[in-house]
Amino acid sequence: MGERAYRLSDIVLDASIGRSTPDVEHERAVAIFDLLEENSFEPAGHAGGPYHLKLSLMEQKLVLSISTEVGDAVTTHILSLTPFRRIIKDYFMICESYYQAIRSSTPSQIEAIDMGRRGIHNEGSQTLQDRLSGKITLDFDTARRLFTLVCVLYWRG
Repeated sequence: MGERAYRLSDIVLDASIGRSTPDVEHERAVAIFDLLEENSFEPAGHAGGPYHLKLSLMEQKLVLSISTEVGDAVTTHILSLTPFRRIIKDYFMICESYYQAIRSSTPSQIEAIDMGRRGIHNEGSQTLQDRLSGKITLDFDTARRLFTLVCVLYWRG
């Protein structure tokens, strides 16, 4: 199987979690679009996808349910959100500042906030990659987009 087999072809966020603000819904839509356009996703010990991923929250844990395109279960990983709590909280706060800045601040103020936002986002992405180490191999851009979706789930939940 080619390298493209180790990728996500569909991603779903738990529908039981309600909708959020327009800004958060925009972040979700962009992250899913970008993820499906380009990603690298390789569950350990599996012969190849493409894969479908369902993200959900269960008792303050992140649940990643992975199946093949034809619906065969591959694996489910359950991660504690504890290592992410501070990062997600910081990310929410800086995103709020960023959304406010877009509406009323100078380009240099927006850029400064955005640099901070990217730094926190990178930290969360690296934490996600580390927590999935040995379970799912993914590149940094895929981890970034998945971290965005983790934040959206957390925001809604």
